[in-house]
Amino acid sequence: MTKPRNIIAILRGVTPDTVEDITETLIAAGITKIEVPLNSPDAFTSISKIAADFHEHALIGAGTVLSVADVKRVQDCGGVLVVSPNMNPDVIRATREAGLLSYPGVMTPTECFAALEAGATGLKLFPGSLIGAKGLQAIRAVLPEGTEVLAVGGAAPENFAAWRAAGVDGFGIGTAVYRPGDTVKDVHDKAAKIVAAYDAAWSEA
Repeated sequence: MTKPRNIIAILRGVTPDTVEDITETLIAAGITKIEVPLNSPDAFTSISKIAADFHEHALIGAGTVLSVADVKRVQDCGGVLVVSPNMNPDVIRATREAGLLSYPGVMTPTECFAALEAGATGLKLFPGSLIGAKGLQAIRAVLPEGTEVLAVGGAAPENFAAWRAAGVDGFGIGTAVYRPGDTVKDVHDKAAKIVAAYDAAWSEA
């Protein structure tokens, strides 16, 4: 690959005592964007640890960011990614003013344009399973050229090619790459399948 794969690993439920080993494994497999959702146990500690250890090798940040106060805490932890399940203009603006990357959750064209107007770096199409590749294709037709769109919630190796054909730019991957209790080997094996499917989808596009 000539540039980093546009895959965000969503480590929902990860704990501070395992997050470093899991992150190291993901980076070695070729996944270099990692978020720890804030509804994970002691999430800010996990973010602080991996941001300190891996900031030179990966983009680290938080998911399920719902407030401006959380944006500030992510910044204080050294995180650079701010991902949300919803489209809150205040959170988007605070994220961008802090110099961080903003990926709000959107589903409708109205939400897409409102997020872009607020300054979003890219759009998190969520839940992707409800919108589907055909839905993305319809929305993509009206989005400004160059808008980055990630499919999250329902994106997995078996459907990467369909999403790519519809115009997706990348994915947020949750349980397909990590579930609480997974071993480092579990994550390694899942990540290898994800990377292989991603590379195949992009080489065929």
